Amino acid sequence: MLEEYSRVYAKINLDVIHQNVENMYNAMPRGTNILAVVKTDGYGYGAVPISRMLMKEPYVWGFATATAEEAFELREAGVSKPILVLGYTFPYAYDRMLKENIRPTVFRYDMLKQLSERVKKRRALGGNEVFHVHVAVDCGMSRIGVRPDSDGEHFFKTAIETEGVEVEGIFTHFARADEADLSNAHESLKTFTQFINKVEQDTGYHIPFKHCSNSASIIDMPEAHMDMVRCGVTMYGMWPSEEVSKNKIEIKPALSLYSHISYIKDIPEGTPVSYGGTFVADRRMRIATIPVGYGDGYPRSLSGGRGFILIHGEKAKILGRVCMDQFMVDVTHIPNAKEGDRVILIGQDQGGFGDDSAPKITVEELGDLSGRFNYEFTCNLNHRVPRLYEREGRILKNSEL
Repeated sequence: MLEEYSRVYAKINLDVIHQNVENMYNAMPRGTNILAVVKTDGYGYGAVPISRMLMKEPYVWGFATATAEEAFELREAGVSKPILVLGYTFPYAYDRMLKENIRPTVFRYDMLKQLSERVKKRRALGGNEVFHVHVAVDCGMSRIGVRPDSDGEHFFKTAIETEGVEVEGIFTHFARADEADLSNAHESLKTFTQFINKVEQDTGYHIPFKHCSNSASIIDMPEAHMDMVRCGVTMYGMWPSEEVSKNKIEIKPALSLYSHISYIKDIPEGTPVSYGGTFVADRRMRIATIPVGYGDGYPRSLSGGRGFILIHGEKAKILGRVCMDQFMVDVTHIPNAKEGDRVILIGQDQGGFGDDSAPKITVEELGDLSGRFNYEFTCNLNHRVPRLYEREGRILKNSEL
């Protein structure tokens, strides 16, 4: 089965993702729901198979995407639980969102009016749907959301009075919850809590779901869990930052990335390697070509010896520039390397993370080397890289996902 993926493939361990989510759930007070964040195709891990797996868990209330299109893809794949679009959605998507019960995030008056108009239009045709919306509040991110002031209070009152719109939730997003110093995040939490208390008290309206915790604050700010948490990067086994506590919740990496050597050659001293001749052999060398490049999302910034891969448990440094579809590595010190050998771009030599003594390459390490951060790296692994899904020790067929 793997032969057709010889050029490159990412292996996603669904058991690991499931266990990561369960570990986070077990660290929270009962009654707190999980909103699984699967935007950007599940951070590059695959939104559909992951959502289908987690949909069966009662503690997973629903899923969060960044765009309406991502939400539509989940609905088309049979994901029936609630879906919240965390960003702004444009009017062209409203009719389908209403029909498929996809939750918009609201923070603009014109959006409330447009949503209401779509509901009235549907009702005139015999429909009875409503928009379940979540109000975004800006408590320091300066991205989207109403400000937690009198204008924000007026927006909230307008939202609960808008025909066809039902305020199901309210949320904010921490800008600095992944830092060792959590004073800024605590101030944001205080502001958000005070705003919620005021609008509920002034209007007499109870908001069913209040949420502000991202992955970092799930770990380090249990006081911010509220009714629901948004579980993102930690679900996939990546840490939000180096400053987040590593000893409170166990998470494991769920992604490995593999390729195979396509060609090996010996080159004499003075031979340039790759575009621009930025590397020139200073001795006789044996080099291997790996058929992966920045056209797959593998960073060009790993050029010039910054990056490396594993071959037979040995590190092989990248020589010269990473090309669009290929790059070269030094295997002079790996005499048993041969064409067709499997190489590890992300992962552990013994087939999985867990044995600290086995050579490994983590996404965090490659992120640091390439000037990216860990989940930027995985998000950028594009659809030219096939994803294979593992469960209970075997690779699943497409019909099983």
